[in-house]
Amino acid sequence: MTIITNREEALEKVKDYGRWLEDLDDKLKADREVVLEAVKQTGQAFEYADASLKEDREIVLEAVRDFGRALEWADDNLKQDREIVLEAIKEDGGAFDYANDIFKADREICLISAKDNNFILMDADDSLITDPKFALEVLKVNGAALQYADESFLANRELVTVAVKNNGFALRFADESLRIDRELVLEAVKNDGYALEYADKSLRADREVVIEAIKNYPSSLEYADDIFKSSATPRYAIADKPARIVITTMTTINSTSVNALFTWRVL
Repeated sequence: MTIITNREEALEKVKDYGRWLEDLDDKLKADREVVLEAVKQTGQAFEYADASLKEDREIVLEAVRDFGRALEWADDNLKQDREIVLEAIKEDGGAFDYANDIFKADREICLISAKDNNFILMDADDSLITDPKFALEVLKVNGAALQYADESFLANRELVTVAVKNNGFALRFADESLRIDRELVLEAVKNDGYALEYADKSLRADREVVIEAIKNYPSSLEYADDIFKSSATPRYAIADKPARIVITTMTTINSTSVNALFTWRVL
């Protein structure tokens, strides 16, 4: 690897691709203009900046706006800066991991982080993770966070319903008492057909539930009761009265398209 020592060349390089900063002479890694140009191009370049610039507020803001997790490399004092933390988690909710612990009790920060941070219902302050209203707000934007929710919430029908509407796969983490709830399971498979795998056995033999699942993901038929897979099983029809259309489920999967799973027939 050739170390770049010429400042003009370095500026040209990092403007084109910020991660060239890694290949610069140490003096250039401490050059504020060079580093600022690098992080404007990509926040990931911030990792290679000299330690003296990792406490530069403007540079840190530029870095986290492009790459939220660049917060990891910021000076500890700036990990307590609310504006910087907000910018970081807006870009990537996972940047919450690198923020100062004072933000674990900051409801706004935690909720913004929740959109793509599945761990927020585990990592936030106890005063928040035991609050069903907070959990409800989180699950509206990230149903997968149910996995790390307080155990008592896993049997809370309202919370679990909100979770599976956002992410049907969240049914996997619901209490068994709710996996037999037909209305809730229907919401789950409408969002993600593969949620059928985690439905109670009785609902995997429910024609409407199965049809909703395979409408969403045809291959989810593998989780349905065997009555829907046997070639000896009669076809099942659902009539749509106004249009007088019959949907007939096929007995085998031979395509990944929904059209291959249904035969449409006008009466």
